[in-house]
Amino acid sequence: MGETKTAGTRLTGSEILWATLEGEGVREVFGYPGGAILPAYDALRKFPIRHILVRHEQGATHMADGYARASGKVGVAIGTSGPGATNMVTGIATAMIDSVPLLCITGQVSSKVLGTDAFQEVDITGITLPVTKHNYLVTRAEDIAPVIREALMIAKAGRPGPVLVDITKDAQQASADFDFAAAAPRPHRPHPMLRAESESVLKAAEMIRAAKKPVILAGHGVIRSGAREQLTALAERMQIPVASTLLGLGGFPASHPLSLGMMGMHGEAWVNHAIQNADLLIACGMRFDDRVTGSLATYAVNAKKIHIEIDPAEINKNVKVDVALIGDLAEVLESVLPHLSARKSSAWVKEVNAMKGECAVRDIQNLPDTGHLYAAHVMHDLWRATNGKAIVATDVGQHQMWEAQYYKHEDPRTLITSGGLGTMGFALPAGIGAKVARPEKEVWVIAGDGGFQMTSPELSTIAQENLDINIAIVNNGYLGMVRQWQEFFYDKNYESSPILSPDFVKLAEAHGIPGATVRTRAEVLPAVQASRERKGPFVINFLVEKEDSVYPMIPAGKALHEMIRRPGHNPLIETAQDA
Repeated sequence: MGETKTAGTRLTGSEILWATLEGEGVREVFGYPGGAILPAYDALRKFPIRHILVRHEQGATHMADGYARASGKVGVAIGTSGPGATNMVTGIATAMIDSVPLLCITGQVSSKVLGTDAFQEVDITGITLPVTKHNYLVTRAEDIAPVIREALMIAKAGRPGPVLVDITKDAQQASADFDFAAAAPRPHRPHPMLRAESESVLKAAEMIRAAKKPVILAGHGVIRSGAREQLTALAERMQIPVASTLLGLGGFPASHPLSLGMMGMHGEAWVNHAIQNADLLIACGMRFDDRVTGSLATYAVNAKKIHIEIDPAEINKNVKVDVALIGDLAEVLESVLPHLSARKSSAWVKEVNAMKGECAVRDIQNLPDTGHLYAAHVMHDLWRATNGKAIVATDVGQHQMWEAQYYKHEDPRTLITSGGLGTMGFALPAGIGAKVARPEKEVWVIAGDGGFQMTSPELSTIAQENLDINIAIVNNGYLGMVRQWQEFFYDKNYESSPILSPDFVKLAEAHGIPGATVRTRAEVLPAVQASRERKGPFVINFLVEKEDSVYPMIPAGKALHEMIRRPGHNPLIETAQDA
């Protein structure tokens, strides 16, 4: 509807909404209609924007989140007022803590009844103030275009995040002149701190040159900044091993000789030991959260620390650093690299590799089949079948950690997972969003039996959209991570962690989606292959060992090196989880 972008065109507020989104390049939105947003839905038919009808508004925000993570674009979710808006809060908070750019649009009751507790009225801007980067209440049609354009800019600028725009029903119904160009947001002056100072750059380069035992900590910022090339150049030039946060996986190739794998609570033992023994940590786009550091009092006490971060608020928030380089990660690394000359070899890399021992490669395919199916088998075999190239959307819990340990991500934006908030129910809708964003890519949803049940109605969304999505349910009959904590710290009091599930294959079939149940190791690869070969969705219910645990594990409040190791009597031994 290109004619709507010309100056002086008279449109309703609803038409202005869609015309602005179209002009900004938005082609897909995820939503659920209701009374206060119906004028916008009525106008949607006039615009070439695909609307994916979700089954719950939380699903809309998770789909927009998965879309944004997989594509690098802003994901857009839309809902009505009251419960429609409040249902979106969990997804908004998920995106906020993981720095994911979202635009959430909600309908609101008419401005003349605001504040009267009208039907389905709720102060959604007040509710979401702590979990949005910014939010707006729009009561006039003429304000819709400039607010939407500014909201999209804010969502993706600097440290990305979610922005909510609440539009009253009368603003959607009223008319106003529409001029897309005139609605462009004012150029915002960059924060003066958002440029690494030359003195700090030189100091950081000097510290890197002097370090004998440096480690790079690669976080989500590597992916968000598109800094893979610069990070790899730094690691290779100075022969520095690279550890990744959960959200940083894929930012540095897993197969690279300098890649160590994931750090932190369920990270590789050799990674955590390397961090504790380091004399320099170079933190790249990560925020030193508690799952990464363990006890702050004992975290890398002998290491100097360089923190490269786009958000000044993260500097010295959790870990005091020696040099802060504030700015876009790729740009900062570009300014540091010219001051570094290549090292030919590194005794430190050899020392770190020696820590790995025989666990350096997570290859369990040749272990004898004991008749037990472990989640580690599933993750490893799925990685083998896809060559590490699929987009994987995980839920939260044990299976999430096993995926991070056993599925080797080679490329950015191939792991879609809730990190900071740890949102159960994330995987299925996020996988839908990822598939809509990247229809040419193979997409796998990996969920536990608990988390899957939280958003399983989105199977109907998959069926209605006929999306080619592979779904793997790691079914152990427990809320697995809760059960693990109960085993380790609550004397095996499994209160309320055993969970009854439906027959997931029959549930899928009720949605018109075929599936298979897998009980043995020998059945894993054939089921995975059957799913991959089929055009359209497919569900695999993996019935895995019920009381298996994720190792290593750092208990809350303990030091990074104080890990709980896998007991020697466990049948799945001599794997990398023993490390």
